Amino acid sequence: MKFSQESKNKWKHFKKNKRAYYSFIILLSAYLLSLTSPWMVNDKPLLMFYQGSLYFPSLIHYSETEFGGSYNTEADYKQLKEKLGDSVWMWMPPIAHNPLKANLSLDGTPPFPPSLTHWLGTDSNGRDVLSRLIHGFRISLSFSLLLTLIGTFLGILIGGIQGYLGRFWDIFFQRGIEVWSSLPFLYVVILIGSIYGRSFILLILIMAAFNWISLSYYMRAEFLKLRKLPYVESAKVLGLSHRHLFFKEILPNALTPVVTLFPFTLIGGIGSLTSLDFLGFGLQAPTPSWGELLSQGLSHLYAPWISISTVLALFFTLLLATFIGEGVRDAMDPKSGDRYE
Repeated sequence: MKFSQESKNKWKHFKKNKRAYYSFIILLSAYLLSLTSPWMVNDKPLLMFYQGSLYFPSLIHYSETEFGGSYNTEADYKQLKEKLGDSVWMWMPPIAHNPLKANLSLDGTPPFPPSLTHWLGTDSNGRDVLSRLIHGFRISLSFSLLLTLIGTFLGILIGGIQGYLGRFWDIFFQRGIEVWSSLPFLYVVILIGSIYGRSFILLILIMAAFNWISLSYYMRAEFLKLRKLPYVESAKVLGLSHRHLFFKEILPNALTPVVTLFPFTLIGGIGSLTSLDFLGFGLQAPTPSWGELLSQGLSHLYAPWISISTVLALFFTLLLATFIGEGVRDAMDPKSGDRYE
């Protein structure tokens, strides 16, 4: 893939903004590492050696019968280690806690405070807070990325069609968008969630149905402006197709709002999911969720480690994304050429 000189210059301007560039590296690295959390933040061994055979429990399901048990259910490897002792060797993940499993071996009643076993303590159900934060980060950012990509695609398509066609079609689409945007989003989420459940994909589709609206306004304005420029009029005179005019002539020059708004739309997606989970209308329990942890922290004020760790994780994630958004906005601003010289 070849990039134009203008795109290269914008990337250079973005890199000169050290705060934005390093925020991008940190957030990207954290997200890529979080994608390994199903294996690296779990209570299943990465590698296991038993009776001369190698096992990979984090990748393959093994029943208790494989290790001398009586049931076909999946083995509990912590109990298995205690039972078999030195006859079995296990290489455990760096954070050996399943975010969905409660630790009921501790004395007392959860939530348990931070300790050497649970670095950030446990929630009210005895589940490790750190493991739920990491899995929640992966789910939140993946959710927001998918939501932003779908919303961006719809915003470009609908707003672009409005601006390109203009006249009657522009007015027709605009009145329809105004009616659609007036629907109470939260009520729609509650209604559909109560009927069909609150799955990851369904929640994305519901939110994406509203998430494109603001971007479509920007794209409509860009297309209305660009379609009257001389180079587009010249392309029309040459008899080029509408498809070529839309995707080749106008769209590449109308993407500035898309790139500029992308980080901020990502922030909005994380905030929306966290808010819905906090209110109990988000992802189905027991999915690891920052909003659910915040709700637990509010209900258990005597266990401040739950709310403090979650608020800090949310704060730094949104802060990094905001720095990236500011850097992108400045790089896309044609008047910012000498800002970081």
